[in-house]
Amino acid sequence: MTTALHTSSLTSLPLLARGKVRDNYAVGEDRILMVASDRISAFDVIMGEPIPGKGVLLTQMALFWFDKLTGICPNHLTGDAPESVVTEAEKAQIKGRSMLVKRLKPIPIEAVVRGYLAGSGWKEYQQSQSVCGVPLPAGLSNAARLPEPIYTPAAKAEMGEHDENISFEKTVEIVGDELAAQIRDISIALYKKAAMFAQTKGMIIADTKFEFGLDENGTLTLMDEVLTPDSSRYWPVEGYEAAFRAGQNPPSYDKQFVRDWLEQVRINGQPWDKTPPAPRLPREVIEKTAAKYQEALERLKA
Repeated sequence: MTTALHTSSLTSLPLLARGKVRDNYAVGEDRILMVASDRISAFDVIMGEPIPGKGVLLTQMALFWFDKLTGICPNHLTGDAPESVVTEAEKAQIKGRSMLVKRLKPIPIEAVVRGYLAGSGWKEYQQSQSVCGVPLPAGLSNAARLPEPIYTPAAKAEMGEHDENISFEKTVEIVGDELAAQIRDISIALYKKAAMFAQTKGMIIADTKFEFGLDENGTLTLMDEVLTPDSSRYWPVEGYEAAFRAGQNPPSYDKQFVRDWLEQVRINGQPWDKTPPAPRLPREVIEKTAAKYQEALERLKA
């Protein structure tokens, strides 16, 4: 196993924040060094055990998709080498797992697009035949492909809290008519282009979330990560049909593997209540999760 980086420790730059996965450092007033650690979170709880190599894979996949999606919306990449802003001794710590990006004003909305019915969307559909207020046809089953991708935003939560699904109308209240519509339309366009490309590589992107910010001119800009297994539900085409017919979750390339293990683990005979501290991940789960991330990137680049 490669050496894992659970938490970065750069001293040459001021630390801005540590997220569930990324450690962000200030580079002057207008740039941020984003370092993807090997931490993994599930149900909004950070696991104690890192997934070796995950941060590098996430960064390479995000850079791959930023390049593929050029032309739909500006993104936060500066084009500058991350190694150029740290000391010689710190270069090894960030190599391959960091992006030097523009400092933006973040928009507090997670722009979720779903092309298939899965996860919390499937649970909600069973109760209301809708997802986040978007009505759907009757008779759909778990993992069903939707007639058209739907936009189901969420309000970004504080660290450790759960993101809250909200209606499009609520996003209008938060950011105004014009920006809310722009985020929705761009998110759907990004998803459609990515899903079409992934299909040619034998992969289904069931759903994903995008994050946006505004630059100094007020231009909507794609930021954070994009279409990684942390922010997206990836299914291999070859396993989809059998799982769908059986009403099961298709095998996936994302952290669903970790979620599924956590759902069945017992602590003192009781299911984990999805609050910290998380159960200790066994070596087998760590290794299989690392392999899933690796395979996803290799398939996309093949």
